[in-house]
Amino acid sequence: RGSACVGEVVSGKEYCIGGSNEMSNLEICKLILEIIDTLIPSKNNNKYMDKIKFVKDRKGHDFRYSLKTSKIFYDHKIFQNSSFYQSNIDLSIGDAFVVLWLFYLFIFVISIFGPKQNFLKSISSLISLGKYDVKLNYMFAITKWLSVLVLVSAIINVIQESFGVVTVPPLGDNNLIQFFYVSLAPIFEEFIFRIILIGIPLFALYSSRASIRYFLKCLWTPSSLNILDSKKAIFVIVFVGILFGFAHIALGDSWSDGKFAQATAGGIILGWVYLRYGFVVSLLIHWATNYFIFAYAHFISQINYVPLELAFSNPLMFTLEILFLLAGILAICILILNKFYLKNN
Repeated sequence: RGSACVGEVVSGKEYCIGGSNEMSNLEICKLILEIIDTLIPSKNNNKYMDKIKFVKDRKGHDFRYSLKTSKIFYDHKIFQNSSFYQSNIDLSIGDAFVVLWLFYLFIFVISIFGPKQNFLKSISSLISLGKYDVKLNYMFAITKWLSVLVLVSAIINVIQESFGVVTVPPLGDNNLIQFFYVSLAPIFEEFIFRIILIGIPLFALYSSRASIRYFLKCLWTPSSLNILDSKKAIFVIVFVGILFGFAHIALGDSWSDGKFAQATAGGIILGWVYLRYGFVVSLLIHWATNYFIFAYAHFISQINYVPLELAFSNPLMFTLEILFLLAGILAICILILNKFYLKNN
């Protein structure tokens, strides 16, 4: 910001340049620890926030550091017509949410308009001709495989509950921080478990070209690879799916052991989706499963005035599960009919 002052001030005078955004050491410390708690959870469910210790101030220690910036802001009207002059900068978790949702908005726009045809045009051809190609638009694949993923998860959950195995999510003290983590997790998990652990090995196994551009294209859409024998690809997907399931019960603020089967099945499905349709589809499916379930549970907790952990076992939660189950059954029926149609033609 200081470089913008050149030519605006009086030569030879001294100015204090500041952001007019005062935060205490404790506020900055808490903000940093909240971010670390979200990105790198500690073991044994301990919170970094609990490690804050208060000590006595040193004798003669300053209680406050502050800059008086009125001279440069008001005497010389520096930045008078800019947003920097008109408002303070407030760093909070809300800023992280804005960046996060802008990224998801960007990915969602890509899914609407790509990869080959926009969603509205694809819907029009489906209505008029009664046929569709999943690979023309990302939204078809997202809708279908999200329903399949939820249906498979629900079936596994019913079977496990019949044997007394209950799946309990990790619940923190701060719902906002947890909601941020739920929204952020798909980005990190898809990058690690799909791009790094599946995309790179598949490129090493099947690529015959050594080009950075082609390498990045194959990481974004692995179907660009010439995969004639899919056995190795399926092995990689299943192996990474098992690692994905294990990570959910072993790392950080983990789920209960009942999550292993669900997460493993989900990891295999997401891996297959990533192979067939690319990173956009696997990321948005992963985000949707996290977001819808947590947002609906939070809604139930608010209208019933119950803690979030009790909302997951509320009868209203089953309404969402039934909707997803019906959508999953419909998606599987469409898959079977589509295979039958292609076989006959």
